[in-house]
Amino acid sequence: MLKSLWAAAAALVFLATSATASVTVTLSAAAGHPSLDVKVSGSGFSPDEAVDVYFDTTDELLAFTDDSGNLAAEDLIIPASALPGPHWITAIGRKNGDGNHAAFTVRTDWTTFGFTERGRRFNPYENVLNTSNVSSLDLDWTTRTSGLIDSSPTVSGGRLYVGSYDHKIYALNPATGAVLWSVITGGNVYSSPAVAKGILYAGSTDGKVYSLNAATGATRWTVTTLGQVLSSPAVANGIVYAGSMDGKVYALNAATGATVWTYTTAGSVRSSPVVADGVVYIGSNDFNIYALDAATGALLWAHGTSQQVTGGGAVANGLVYFGSTDGSIYALSAANGGLFWSVPTGGLVESTPAVSKGVVYVQSDDGFLYALDAGTGAQVWKVATPGGGVSSPAIANGVAYLGTLNGRICAFSVSNGVKLWQAFAGSIVYSSPAVVDGVVYSASQDGKVYAYAINGGDAAVYKRDPSPPAYASLHPDFKLKARSH
Repeated sequence: MLKSLWAAAAALVFLATSATASVTVTLSAAAGHPSLDVKVSGSGFSPDEAVDVYFDTTDELLAFTDDSGNLAAEDLIIPASALPGPHWITAIGRKNGDGNHAAFTVRTDWTTFGFTERGRRFNPYENVLNTSNVSSLDLDWTTRTSGLIDSSPTVSGGRLYVGSYDHKIYALNPATGAVLWSVITGGNVYSSPAVAKGILYAGSTDGKVYSLNAATGATRWTVTTLGQVLSSPAVANGIVYAGSMDGKVYALNAATGATVWTYTTAGSVRSSPVVADGVVYIGSNDFNIYALDAATGALLWAHGTSQQVTGGGAVANGLVYFGSTDGSIYALSAANGGLFWSVPTGGLVESTPAVSKGVVYVQSDDGFLYALDAGTGAQVWKVATPGGGVSSPAIANGVAYLGTLNGRICAFSVSNGVKLWQAFAGSIVYSSPAVVDGVVYSASQDGKVYAYAINGGDAAVYKRDPSPPAYASLHPDFKLKARSH
C-alpha cells in the first residue's frame, strides 16, 4: 500500500515542468569542494510533505517539511566524484510536485602556499587529474607579467593570485588567465599570497605585509617590518603570521593589521610559517626550527640544524617536517621538538615538504625528488628531477607535481616515482605549483603564469552544461529513508 502511495506521489512529481514560484531552496554555501557538507533548507512546500533533494539528477536525501511547509536545514554531502563547474541542487515535494533549484559550483580552493595553514601541500579533493590521464596535460593559457615570478600561485573564490618581481600582486581569472586586477607594492613580490574570508595577504621586498580585498585589490592595511618579507603568510583564527628578513616572526590582527606579538630569532626569517593546534612552526637562518604559541608568541621549543632553514614546514600526525640547507630533511615531534628522524640528501633542501597518506615528498638541490616514510624516514623511492630545484611538490590524486631549475614542470606517480608528464615553462621554475579542479597552475622566471589542463582544456570534463536539470529527469529513490519529520 505504501509503495503504491509513493508511486502515485512520484507521478505527481513528473507533472512539474518548471520551478514552483512559491518554493525557495537555500544553500549554506553556493560553492565548495567535493565532499563538502552543505546545509539545504527551503520554504513554500506543503505542510508535512516528503521532499526529495537531488544533486544534479541523483536523489541524495529524503526529508519532511514541518506544519508550515518549511524544510529544516539538512546535510547534503557533495559527491566526491562531482566534477568542477556548475551543478544544481533541487528539492521536490512528493505530495504535489512543488519544487525549485539552487545553483552550486564545485570548486576547490588552494588558499595558501601550503594548501591549508598546516602546510601539507596536498589537495585531497582533486578528481579530474590522475595517473592515467595526466600525460594528456597541455597548455591552456599563459599570462605575462613584466617581471620574473618566484611566487607560487594560490587559488580562492574563483580567482588566481600571484606576485611578481614587477612589484605587483595579480588577480587572474583561473579559466582564462585574464588579469582581473593588479596592485603595485614598493618592491618585488616573492611571497605567495594567502586568502582568508575574502581578504588577501602577501609580503614584499619593500618590508611590508599587505592586506587587500581579494575581489577588488583595494588596500585594507599595510604593516611595515624592518626587513624584506619573502615569507608566505599563513592565516589562522583571525591572525596573519609571517616572517621578515629583520629576524622576526610577526603575528598581525587579520582585520586591522595591529601587531598581536613578535618573536625575534637570531637570523633573518625567509621561511614560511605553518600553524596547527595553536602552534606556529617556522624556520630561521639562525639554523633553528621554532615552535611558538600562536596566541602569545611564547617559545615552546627550538630545534637546531647545522645550516639555515629557508623553506616552510608541514604538520601531520603529530610530527612537523622541515628541510635545511645542511642537506637533511627533519621530522620532529610537534609537541616538544624531539627528533624522530633526519635523512641526508646530496644537496641543499630549500624546498618545502609535502605530506600525503603517510609519505613525505621533498625536492633537494642534488637533483632528486625524495619520497620518505613519514613515520620512519625510510626511503620509499627517489627519482631524478630534470635540473633539480627548490620548487615544492604539490600532491593531488596520486600525482606529485613540481618545477625544476631547467624550466620544467613535471608530474610523477606517488606510488613509484615514475615520471608521467613534463612541460617546458620557458625559464627557471622556483614557483611551486597549485593543482585544483583539473588544472596545474605554476609560474616561471620568464615572467609568465602557466595553466595546464587535459588537452589544453578542450576535454569534455571542463565543459559542463550550466542549465538546471529538467524535472522529468528527476526520479525519486524510494529506498531512501527520511532523516526528519
